[in-house]
Amino acid sequence: MATERGPKPGAVEPRRKSQHGAPIGDEETRAITQFTEAATKQYGRGARIRPKSVKDKKLRANLKSLEAKNKQAAVEAKTVEILLENNAGLLEPENELERTYRVRQEDIKREVGVETAKKGFELRLNDLGPYDVCEYSRNGRDLLIAGRKGHVATFDWRDGKVGCEIQLNETVRDARWLHTSNQKNFAVAQKKCVYIYSGDGVEMHQLKNHSEATHLEYLPYHFLLASVSTAGIIRYTDVSTGQSLAQLYTKLGPATAFAQNPHNAILHVGHQKGLVTLWSPNSAAPLVKLLPHHGPVRSIAMDKSGTYMVSTSQDRRMSVWDIRMFKELHSHHLRVPGTTLSISDRNLTAVGFGTQTSIYSDAIFRKSPDDQSHPATMPYMSWGGDGIAIGRVRFCPFEDVLGISHAKGFSSILVPGAGEPNPDTLEPGTNPYETSRQRRETEVHALLEKLQPEMIALDPNFVGNLDLASNEQRIREFKAARGEKEEDRVEKLKKRGRGRNSALRRYLRKSGSKNVIDEEKERARDAMKSMAKKQVDKQAKMKKEYGPALERFARKGF
Repeated sequence: MATERGPKPGAVEPRRKSQHGAPIGDEETRAITQFTEAATKQYGRGARIRPKSVKDKKLRANLKSLEAKNKQAAVEAKTVEILLENNAGLLEPENELERTYRVRQEDIKREVGVETAKKGFELRLNDLGPYDVCEYSRNGRDLLIAGRKGHVATFDWRDGKVGCEIQLNETVRDARWLHTSNQKNFAVAQKKCVYIYSGDGVEMHQLKNHSEATHLEYLPYHFLLASVSTAGIIRYTDVSTGQSLAQLYTKLGPATAFAQNPHNAILHVGHQKGLVTLWSPNSAAPLVKLLPHHGPVRSIAMDKSGTYMVSTSQDRRMSVWDIRMFKELHSHHLRVPGTTLSISDRNLTAVGFGTQTSIYSDAIFRKSPDDQSHPATMPYMSWGGDGIAIGRVRFCPFEDVLGISHAKGFSSILVPGAGEPNPDTLEPGTNPYETSRQRRETEVHALLEKLQPEMIALDPNFVGNLDLASNEQRIREFKAARGEKEEDRVEKLKKRGRGRNSALRRYLRKSGSKNVIDEEKERARDAMKSMAKKQVDKQAKMKKEYGPALERFARKGF
């Protein structure tokens, strides 16, 4: 006798239990679901794939397994957030009358730890200045300074170890760190062309095609060194292969500002007429033209996410733009035209003008055009006022430190809340604690994963998308772009096939109900009648030509 399967009528299903043996209630289930949704939203990899829509059994199983792994990875990434024990902090006033920009560096060093206080220092180099260049490496460990008279030096500013020190005896316009390999190479824009030096100060390459370069930028994920010359020509060179890309002509005279968007590697160039143009090596014309100022643009800076752009000009205005919509958020006036800008990891903005440096909080990015309140434009901190002309300001990555190069050397000041407290050590080239072996491996992986110049675009997420346009649609768009008229469908069908199963007859049979009449169907029917009449006339003419005896051989061809 066969036994009946399934639960008995009087049986009660046991409650599910968690890993610890306790029953899972509705609140716990809801909390787990919310946690999973938050993890997927923050660390997920795009829209979820629906495996049920895939017919292939093997592919469906693989996609299901992949989705489960992605979900588990997102949950684990959300879980380890508890290990991020460092929090970003800012200076906070105790009452409404207190102002944070009145706090001096001596007061900050007195309150912080000994090791943190050592990060604020000053280098007096009176005979070798003025210093117009100061650049930190991507991991924030090394510092590069360059004077206008030709003095260039690199050193590990935390440990105070000098990397190299060279005297070029000619004008230095700009300098940039290249890939931070074991050699720690850097590029220097000198009077005639650009030179590349190793970490020991040995000249490695002379880039003669980068003639009279005034500004430099390095794209780390593409291994591209970009420069703009006094003639307004943008040049790219792949420093891993030595190959040069096509030159781009701005046709707007000498560039007055030059910066890259770290989000999509687009170059922003400021011009004498107040224009800011956006360039990619894949286009000979600017991708976008902006007019944020009425005078020459002096400096440009973008935040880490590539969302906001800040620019200063000779008209003493500092303009804040949302470059997702290419819309100006707000602007306010400075006492002196701003000459240099820098945005930190936590969106603090430092602007150097004259002999002073002002640091603004991230409130300037949240201020709407209609909001005219003063706290958003009030500086968060300030430095200077001692009669020393500011050359360049740069925030140190992952540190609450701002580097300032000026006429008498270099100064490092403490700015609470500027750096990212929890660096991503898996990001190539940005691990501040990496060893020499890790640095060597990072260099190899970066070369293997190097992005091609063709992938530089305003929207970097276009890579991996599918072009769903059909071949017919592409042909129509191509003809429309060339100004060609679309071919008449009825005229095309008249040329294809004849007889009882001609193309016109098939079109009329398959074009739907006989009661539905449109213009194209009417034209097809008229064409059918016209063709039938022509065949009848042709048959009558042949009968007449053959005569009474042979008219039976005159066929009605159709």
